[in-house]
Amino acid sequence: MSSDSDLNVDNLIVRLLEVRGSRPGKIVQMTENEIRVLCHKAREIFLCQPILLELEAPLKICGDIHGQYNDLLRLFEYGGFPPDANYLFLGDYVDRGKQSLETICLLLAYKIKYPENFFLLRGNHECASINRIYGFYDECKRRFSIKLWKTFTDCFNCLPIAAIIDEKIFCCHGGLSPDLQSMEQIKRIMRPTDVPDTGLLCDLLWSDPDKDIMGWGENDRGVSFTFGADVVSKFLHRHDLDLLCRAHQNSRINAKNIIAIFRVESSTEKKSNSETCVFHILSKFY
Repeated sequence: MSSDSDLNVDNLIVRLLEVRGSRPGKIVQMTENEIRVLCHKAREIFLCQPILLELEAPLKICGDIHGQYNDLLRLFEYGGFPPDANYLFLGDYVDRGKQSLETICLLLAYKIKYPENFFLLRGNHECASINRIYGFYDECKRRFSIKLWKTFTDCFNCLPIAAIIDEKIFCCHGGLSPDLQSMEQIKRIMRPTDVPDTGLLCDLLWSDPDKDIMGWGENDRGVSFTFGADVVSKFLHRHDLDLLCRAHQNSRINAKNIIAIFRVESSTEKKSNSETCVFHILSKFY
């Protein structure tokens, strides 16, 4: 049975950062046992903090990483390594890229090291039914074991779902839900939980804005909904908010009250689709 003594977070962070400047894709040596303890400790912290985080500026908000570890390291080089800057990540840490393990392990290690300054929300890829298909399962199986993938699943099932910054900026991975009438509904979601196929939790991780519609529409993803600028305005007005901040994709909507922090092509890895953009909240938003 693993114990806390099996994990030296500082040493793990040092090893994870040693590959800076190396060729992209260089593997970091980690043991399955220390990764398992890492997941357990991070899970405990997630459950001790609210499912709807209430955060304050200054804060850097970051979009999808998708296993592009070199992009994550460049992000920290640009924005400052913790604890020099506070961070909120909006989900989708694994799948697609070749180094989901290094990516999620560094993020979880920073969460354990700086629990009040470093925050991770859940994305739709932090779900077993999705990352079983899009690469993370295969990476865990190839490098360690299926059992470790299940340990990550237990950790992901405890991630917070949304955050409000300075009482004015609502942040989530996907978007809004027709079921969301009160923030108390988010707070009442019990963890650990898988992501259901429909409903509030599903929508917060999957829905998308659409500039061509009013109200709610069908989503081409086959999951959740799309929503128009009018839905965003009504939601923000009802909850006395100023801005919706999300990831998941480039927003197809022309509105001053929504911002998408989305993936762009990496300039150094032509096949990369996951360099992350950063939105920096410098001070109080109002």
